[in-house]
Amino acid sequence: QVQLQESGPGLVKFSQTLSLTCTVSGDSITTTNSYWSWIRQPPGKAPEWIGASHYAGNYYYNPSLQSRTSISRDTSKNQFSLQLSAVTPEDTAIYYCARRYGGDLLDGCAPWGQGTQVTVSS
Repeated sequence: QVQLQESGPGLVKFSQTLSLTCTVSGDSITTTNSYWSWIRQPPGKAPEWIGASHYAGNYYYNPSLQSRTSISRDTSKNQFSLQLSAVTPEDTAIYYCARRYGGDLLDGCAPWGQGTQVTVSS
């Protein structure tokens, strides 16, 4: 059974960097054709794809967030991480990590982690 678990601070100060880690069990982040994604859902809004770590070591980003986003991975720990810099209150959201094997960037993701609330204080 594949499980993903997000971890990181729930409160980040304005202009600082948000850092989250996703720990994966039951699958490997290097499994062929797999993408390991970060997604967020602000209050009252639709989910937004942030970016992904590809099994081969490439990284893909939402163009609207790319300038502030960095995704990395630690294959020895089967983890991948998100850093979002220069945060504002608009970055307040539930942040999810998820696995995808092709398909739509959001609808193709399964399973998702339980999500972690991140609030940016002004």
